[in-house]
Amino acid sequence: MKKFYITTTIPYTNDSPHIGFALEIIQADVLARWHRQKGEDVFFLTGTDEHGTKNYQTARKQGLTPKQFVDRIAAQFRELTKVLNISNNYFIRTTDKKIHWPGVTKMWKALYKSGDIHKKEYTGSYCSGCERFITRKELVNGKCPNHPTREIEYISETNYFFKLSKYSDKIRNLIKSGKYNVQPQIWRNGFLALIKDGLQDVSFSRDKKHLPWGIPVPNDPEQVMYVWCDALTNYLTGIGYPNKKYTKYWPADIHVGGKDMLRFHAGIWPGMLLSAGFPLPKNLFIHGFITAEGQKMSKSVGNIVNPFEEVKKFSADAIRYYLIREIPSNSDGDYSKKAVVERYNNELANDLGNLVSRGLSLIEKGADGKVPKGKIDSKLDKLAKSVQKKSEAALSKFELHRAIESVWELIKATNKYIQDNKPWEKPKNLNDILFNIANSLRIICALVYPFIPSSAEEIAKQIGIKKVPKFAELKKPVKVGTKVKKGEILFKKLEVKKEETKNKLKVKPMINFKEFEKLDLRVGKIVHAEEVPKSKKLIKMKVDFGAETKQVVAGIKQYYKPKDLKGKQAVFVVNLEPAKIMGLTSEAMILAASDKNKVSILSPDKKIKTGSGIS
Repeated sequence: MKKFYITTTIPYTNDSPHIGFALEIIQADVLARWHRQKGEDVFFLTGTDEHGTKNYQTARKQGLTPKQFVDRIAAQFRELTKVLNISNNYFIRTTDKKIHWPGVTKMWKALYKSGDIHKKEYTGSYCSGCERFITRKELVNGKCPNHPTREIEYISETNYFFKLSKYSDKIRNLIKSGKYNVQPQIWRNGFLALIKDGLQDVSFSRDKKHLPWGIPVPNDPEQVMYVWCDALTNYLTGIGYPNKKYTKYWPADIHVGGKDMLRFHAGIWPGMLLSAGFPLPKNLFIHGFITAEGQKMSKSVGNIVNPFEEVKKFSADAIRYYLIREIPSNSDGDYSKKAVVERYNNELANDLGNLVSRGLSLIEKGADGKVPKGKIDSKLDKLAKSVQKKSEAALSKFELHRAIESVWELIKATNKYIQDNKPWEKPKNLNDILFNIANSLRIICALVYPFIPSSAEEIAKQIGIKKVPKFAELKKPVKVGTKVKKGEILFKKLEVKKEETKNKLKVKPMINFKEFEKLDLRVGKIVHAEEVPKSKKLIKMKVDFGAETKQVVAGIKQYYKPKDLKGKQAVFVVNLEPAKIMGLTSEAMILAASDKNKVSILSPDKKIKTGSGIS
């Protein structure tokens, strides 16, 4: 059986879980469940990072021991995995002296044996928020760009350092070649640009006088291991290292992490593995950040989104669905309660919930509640197979939002199949229709399971099967005679407060322009265009950018017909945060010139390779 090993980063236990980490563990869970559906031997690891300066200082302020403090926060992260129905196999804690510490100690010794750990005196700028020394070049107005409210400490002490610079060229080549596949491309390119002058050696320990809370350095009781050797090694200790049983799952197939974790997982971790003689992970998937109602989340603003509270309001599956469908896997996104309700009512309740309820009611009335013998509808069957392939392809590129979007094609097609065939009129081929409804529901159940597992299990129960089928089981159609039993409504509609709002395209930067310096303008080829119903201005387009396809919604209906746009090359801004326009996601912006009466799309005057940049 093929193995599949996936991890999240292990969040730091200085504060309660927020919606950003909820996104990460849900993304990892979708991938883990999908691979289980494929029949693979999956190991899914998450946990908590519990040592370090911040926890030590916060515990002292609260009158607690560090262990008391981290026990409380770690329990919240563990509870979050249950609340969100996460299928992790193990929850690793870096304070676990039995499971974690022996592997970390062995890793340190392996790095030391390679000649890559050395002791020296160091004076530098230290950010307690990042738990690391940062260079003067990284400071913005004398502050850490990631923690601008924290004071920079100037520390001078003797520490151990890891010779990361020794592995700069090798790491760069492994990432460039794709042997260590960092995705999405924007973050891979960003990291390669960041290390163009090479990686620097990193501090690997702290003086015990300044930080008594951590794993002791072997043979030096006056030093405590710094976060890198301690926390990053969890990906090995969580599967059994230093016991040889870890080799069953290593190397990791996917590390899932936020973009603030990029430099550590694309730089320091590969350097450690190369030094210690371990194979590198296969993939590093980096997700973006989440804003709340269009604003950056912060305690001072008071807009931190609590995932526990959101699950209470909407359900775990509703939050899972929204975060996967609404937040593009390869960029930043926004958490909006109004948008959650809209997705819930329009897609979960209307599309999926009504399909299950109506489909099973028709079988109960038209075939005494049993799946009748019928002939497979070739068109629906072909679409189902295509949808599974498209979803698989999207997930292989870590485009989870596109994978669930593909599954919804089958859900909408099945609704249309019912509407077109009108089984309530009891046509001659009624048994064929009811058979195909049941078969399609069974396939949908299997495909939505990784995304909304509780709902998929309820669908399985209502269509009369003991458990959600694996993908291999879908090769055979639904069993004739299966007894169905319509149950409770899957998604009860939520009330929406009426608000008079105008649909406006809000453009927000997806990247830090201080790093990238300019907009990312690219030539895209419009492969499909259609008018948006009930809109006087909007056209929805699918645009090929070479490496990916994006959906673009533009107010050009008065000036262009869809047929005139198909096949046309145009210039787009592609590094914008996706915007919502009449409920549709627009992932880029088409550039056009306009006067009072005309609008003209900007296009290259000669045919050029799709995806070419504008400079």
